[in-house]
Amino acid sequence: MKIVKAEHFHVDGGWDPWSFLKLTTDDGLVGWSEYSEARARRGLTRVVLDMQELVIGEDPRDFARITMKLRMLTKSAIGGLQSLAIGAFENACLDIAAKALGVPVYQLFGGALRTRLPVYWSHCGMYRARYPEIFRDVIGVAPVTTLDDIRALGAEVARGGYSALKTNLLALGTGQKPFVQRGRDEFAYNVDGELVAMVVDQLTAFREGAGPDVGLMMDLNFNYKTEGFKQIAKAVEPLGMTWLEMDTYDPAALALIRRSTSTPIASLEALLGIGTLRPFAEAGAVDVGIIDAVFNGLHESVRMAALLDAYEINVAAHNSHGPLGSLISAQFCAVIPNFRYLELDVDEVPWRKSLLTHAAVVENGQYVLPNRPGWGADLNEAVALEHPLKR
Repeated sequence: MKIVKAEHFHVDGGWDPWSFLKLTTDDGLVGWSEYSEARARRGLTRVVLDMQELVIGEDPRDFARITMKLRMLTKSAIGGLQSLAIGAFENACLDIAAKALGVPVYQLFGGALRTRLPVYWSHCGMYRARYPEIFRDVIGVAPVTTLDDIRALGAEVARGGYSALKTNLLALGTGQKPFVQRGRDEFAYNVDGELVAMVVDQLTAFREGAGPDVGLMMDLNFNYKTEGFKQIAKAVEPLGMTWLEMDTYDPAALALIRRSTSTPIASLEALLGIGTLRPFAEAGAVDVGIIDAVFNGLHESVRMAALLDAYEINVAAHNSHGPLGSLISAQFCAVIPNFRYLELDVDEVPWRKSLLTHAAVVENGQYVLPNRPGWGADLNEAVALEHPLKR
């Protein structure tokens, strides 16, 4: 069996671009993966296009060997877009390898440890605040503009059976377009009392709407420095959060933040490859490690989860992707023992459910793992072509 063809589909996700890689073999088997140029990953498609000549002619069932070949050939520039492209090829090969055996991908990793995966409602309020026209005119849902809207959204999360939600700090009521609120000064990212109060007010509004049984999370991304992260983590301690999420490439700084607060700290989603995790694990930098199986490829992600498991750290799947990315992430969550949560964007454009040949099933806040071969669904090419990405 050999890979003979690579194709690409780019779909309008409403607020994010969704890109899909299709590999076809000389036996007629097809493997799919998803990747994304959203959030500073511009140019990834060009890297994937340039890398595919290294994959054509290979046997996709040798997915681990293909991944190692690509890593060795890009070793002098590994990381960033190179690693993301390798992850896309690894995942498409895994889909073919499982289909060749007539089994789900998770069977290649010893079988599923669980078939129902608790999810949290991700970017809760952020998309509704940032893209009011899409929600009002396309989706038919009221946008978020006030803290009262936040309370109502919290109640919606609880009614949906979700056990947790994750939000971002929104610039509500400030006169600014309600994007995610970063630190003061566009380069220094300083934190002041007003900004900390905004964090507490927004999370309190979610708590009032969702009730005491829905877990609260907030993702601060790279938007503050160590000093600011410490201030925010301390301020939210009375809210009993499930975790406060933040990003930094400094393991000592992250460990310092964690030691300074009783608020659980989650991080690591921006790290690529098993080698990047070790200094954070050794430093005791996180309560929850976040790994992206779309970015890293499922095989590499399982290795990364195993490293964190050795340090008694549980793992949540980073999943700010389209519907195929959610399927890939679900298979990852199913096979690792140290699983905590699957991230899921519940807000969606109307064509998301029909974009796959089998729509995802979410019941009472749990993602139901499919048992069909491969990822459990393929891209519906006709629907993808009906909603092309407008560049």
